[in-house]
Amino acid sequence: TIFYHVCPKGMCIIAILVGTITSCFNMKAGDSKEELLGSVHNIARQDYCTEAPTEVALTREEKRFLLVAERGDVATTKKMLDELKEKPEVFNINCVDPLNRSALIAAIENENIELINLLLDYNIQVKDALLHAIKEEYVEAVEILLEWEEKIHVHGQPYSWEAVDRSSSTFTPDITPLVLAAHMNNYEILKILLDRGATLPMPHDVRCGCDECVASSEHDSLRHSQARINAYRALSSPSLIALSSRDPLLTAFELSWELRRLRTMETEFRADYNEMRGIVQQFATSLLDQTRTSYELEVLLNHNPGGDVWQPGERQSLERLKLGIKYKQKEFVAHPSVQQLLAARWYEGLPGFRRKTMIAQMFEVGKMGAMFAMYSTMYMMAPESELGKFLKKPFVKFICHSASYGFFLMLLALASQRAEYLAIELFGPDWMQEILMEWKRKERGSIPTLIESGIIFYIISLVWGEMRALWSDGLLEYVTDLWNIVDFLNNIFYMLWIFLRFTAWFLVQKELSLGMEPWYPKEKWHAFDPHLLSEGAFAAGMIFSFLKLVHIFSVNPHLGPLQISLGRMIIDIIKFFFIYTLVLFAFGCGLNQLLWYYADLERAKCYHLRDDYPDFDGQDKACSIWRRFSNLFETSQSLFWASFGLVDLTAFDLTGIKNFTRFWALLLFGSYSVINIIVLLNMLIAMMSNSYQIISERSDTEWKFARSTLWISYFEEGDTVPPPFNLFPTAKFMKRMLGMSKREKSGSIINKSREKAQERHDLVVRLLIRRYVVAEQRKRDQFGITEDDVMEIRQDISTVRFELIDILRNNGMKTPKLDQENITGKKGRVMERRLLKDFQIGMVEGIVNDALTSDKGGTKDVFSKIAKAIGRKATGTGSKKKDWNAIARQKSERRDPIGSSSEAHIRRSRQSLRRHIIENQGSALTSMDPEKLIEYNPKLSEMPPSARVAYAKFKMPKIKADYDNKVVDGKSIQDDVFDNSTVVNEKTPQGSIIRPRPKPPSRTTSISSAKIPGPEDLKDFRSRTPIPEDPNERRTPTPEPASVKTDAKPVTAVAAPALKPPETKVQPPTPTKIQAPAPPDTKAPASPKPPSPTPPDQKPSPNAGDKPATSGAKSPAPAKPQSSAPADSKSTSKGKPVEEKSARVTKPGGKSKVTGEVLTGWL
Repeated sequence: TIFYHVCPKGMCIIAILVGTITSCFNMKAGDSKEELLGSVHNIARQDYCTEAPTEVALTREEKRFLLVAERGDVATTKKMLDELKEKPEVFNINCVDPLNRSALIAAIENENIELINLLLDYNIQVKDALLHAIKEEYVEAVEILLEWEEKIHVHGQPYSWEAVDRSSSTFTPDITPLVLAAHMNNYEILKILLDRGATLPMPHDVRCGCDECVASSEHDSLRHSQARINAYRALSSPSLIALSSRDPLLTAFELSWELRRLRTMETEFRADYNEMRGIVQQFATSLLDQTRTSYELEVLLNHNPGGDVWQPGERQSLERLKLGIKYKQKEFVAHPSVQQLLAARWYEGLPGFRRKTMIAQMFEVGKMGAMFAMYSTMYMMAPESELGKFLKKPFVKFICHSASYGFFLMLLALASQRAEYLAIELFGPDWMQEILMEWKRKERGSIPTLIESGIIFYIISLVWGEMRALWSDGLLEYVTDLWNIVDFLNNIFYMLWIFLRFTAWFLVQKELSLGMEPWYPKEKWHAFDPHLLSEGAFAAGMIFSFLKLVHIFSVNPHLGPLQISLGRMIIDIIKFFFIYTLVLFAFGCGLNQLLWYYADLERAKCYHLRDDYPDFDGQDKACSIWRRFSNLFETSQSLFWASFGLVDLTAFDLTGIKNFTRFWALLLFGSYSVINIIVLLNMLIAMMSNSYQIISERSDTEWKFARSTLWISYFEEGDTVPPPFNLFPTAKFMKRMLGMSKREKSGSIINKSREKAQERHDLVVRLLIRRYVVAEQRKRDQFGITEDDVMEIRQDISTVRFELIDILRNNGMKTPKLDQENITGKKGRVMERRLLKDFQIGMVEGIVNDALTSDKGGTKDVFSKIAKAIGRKATGTGSKKKDWNAIARQKSERRDPIGSSSEAHIRRSRQSLRRHIIENQGSALTSMDPEKLIEYNPKLSEMPPSARVAYAKFKMPKIKADYDNKVVDGKSIQDDVFDNSTVVNEKTPQGSIIRPRPKPPSRTTSISSAKIPGPEDLKDFRSRTPIPEDPNERRTPTPEPASVKTDAKPVTAVAAPALKPPETKVQPPTPTKIQAPAPPDTKAPASPKPPSPTPPDQKPSPNAGDKPATSGAKSPAPAKPQSSAPADSKSTSKGKPVEEKSARVTKPGGKSKVTGEVLTGWL
């Protein structure tokens, strides 16, 4: 089965045979059959083929170009661009360094605007340079690149940053300039982009089921989630909200709530969403910091575009603050400005109350609480009277409601203590004592007492108030407040109490009508008598009623934080009980199954007289312990009380129990005690301690938010009179029912008022945003000198220095030679070293793949191969005894932790020659005759000429396929043409190293094959004159590694005859003419060449003209004197060297100092 999919670069054909991916490739015009078939090692992606980023070996000119761009030398950069623009085979302006930075990106990072303009003038590919400029927050570069992008962009084609190869791109595909600028929170860049009309679409909902979201999630769920995170991180940018939102507070609140919802939906990215939510909340709080007057704060907090219009001087609605409480904006609500406004609104009507002493405040509060009935009566009769208006003040309203609720709690306390009975017993006459005795005898099904009647009246008023709150707020709004849930449960218990008391009275009256005696002692009542059930419900409701005082105490600064901590601990207790119940149920089932039979025997002993009468006098122990394990419910109860040490081990001494059964039961009980008491109980204590610690750290914010929530509930209109007065109709209610209330404003007046309110709000918001932006910019400017500032100053000084030297040289003046070691700083030298040494970011790959692949079939020792690859000795057979002495010696040997440059040079030389053969296979096949093919492979001497050519044609596609699959992945290959064991004799002269230059189109090869410049590169790299080159050279030579010390003499005017390189031998069957560099201790006399022209005002460098000789794949020609250089150039044109095969002297092989192998072949 073959599936087709279109990739951004072309069409990828994904062939899936027997569940195995066999190929992935890009179809292009002109591809050969072998290229189209691909390789089994390539893997396809649905979106695009994720291949390893192509690494290109940099030439000497490209390295110098990148270095001068990194140093900010604009003049030298321009000169190099002018000189090398017609030499695409040795120079590419779009070359990148080992960190995948082009010259343009380096200029952006160094903030060199002159160099950026110069590179754009020479049409360098910008790629994702715009994104890099935004990331560096370089505004000038962003403006220039935006104009350049607009200039070169073709409608319908992707932008420059979209066309970048994603395998080597720094940014993900969902990152756009606007998104990245929002990530950086740069106001100026965002302003530029938004002014140009850039847009940021709102991401889809996390539960969105559209085709795009479904396809993206099924294809790559991680990328889908990360794209959403990037989009929301951009939307969370304070600068973007400030620039794009007309109502930034509303936008911040809604976005924060959405991020809170996403945090629960995508728990894997909870930390990211929490961070973004914190940024948005901090932005909303920062806007409050910019308010300077009460008017600005009131306009901001009372804005309600879709509701009633607030006018200055009217009663504040605080709609925007209520919205902040709804969206849990705790920092916003706890802001000092908001709290000051709320406090002023809370104590309205009580001037000077906050300045009074505590005793005076308590006296004032007690007076208002005692008069709550009078205030309520006056409000019901005359709402517009002075006392009626006084009751509408928030603080007075709170005191009256609290006093009313306190009176209700007093009634509950009196009912629990049976106050009527106690009063009659203490102060009642005899006839009342007789009535009391009759009440006690007829307690079952009795009517409510006077106190209970008052409680029922209060309960009805409380239920009516809750119903009104549910109607006005809505169900969703009502259930979000946990105290509403507590009130609901409390009312349920009270209503059950009333219903069951009525049911008990009805049953008693029914029994009386049937002529039965309904009254008998309480101990003889049925276990589920309605009167007993009503007492249980009343007791539960009483507990909840008293605990609600905690909510009222939240206004106190000392008790408020404790109430917040208690609420957090209750949540921890609920979490704990899930695990605790599981453990309890598990052990309850086990113990009940083990002991139920013996519990039944104990029950039979207890009820031996009668089935419904236990014998506590004769069988006290049996009657006490038979319930412990009689059923699952009783067993679970016993285990629960055992957590508090209330179950004794004597409970296991049951009648008829055997020793093993008792031992096993005690073992289970001990295990339960360990798990429950030692582990779970201590875990609960730790959880509660952690919760308290978290709350205590932000106790002020949490308490202020809880207090503000309570305050806001008393700011609203309605529910002015407390229970039970809310059951009586007020004068305001009667006027509204009779249609005598005030007429509402007409639609035109309301619209005009809303327009004015919107104008006031917009004006205040603009002022706040302007102050916020200015404050943020000042914060950025107030930072001390950073590393970026130092780098910018260094770059400016370096640029000025090079410009000044260039001006002086152009005017014929003498200039000092620059000290190359002190041109750049420490980080600059690190960057240049990486560039010169072809530093690459990678890892050793393919070990497991090679270990699992077997050419000969059979099982391979994978682990020993991996161990050998990482430098450990592979183990032999299991019967072989370890040589611990050898292991100790091996560990004690001195290892080379840094390697050697000669080894790296040898590896690069092999890959360079291999790449040269592959890239030039077409010309090689046409130019190779049967005789020359023998030099390529001596084994072909036994074959006829036609077979030799057929071998070459067959071998070249195979080499290319192997190179594409293995060499590019960073692995070296051993075959019959290129052997990794090829080494160089220590006497091989460095000048004989052959380094063919690849063709310009083939710049997708591995960068590991790049050449390393020698000491002369480091010394003369910043020369203001172009590096002289021999016109005879058709390939770019590779100088000697900087770490190799040689005895080469500097070039003089008199040339000495070149030394013929000795021939090294390699093991068959891979004799080649590969010449690699010498090891570090090699003495390699350099072939003399004509010295480079030196200006009269500059001394010639000792190694200025020193270059290793290259001549294709042949031995180098003898060097000529300086005077005969032109004639020699003509005689050796087109890279045809002089034949010197007869001059070779075959020497016996020897042991290589590089690899330790015995060399028996020839090079």
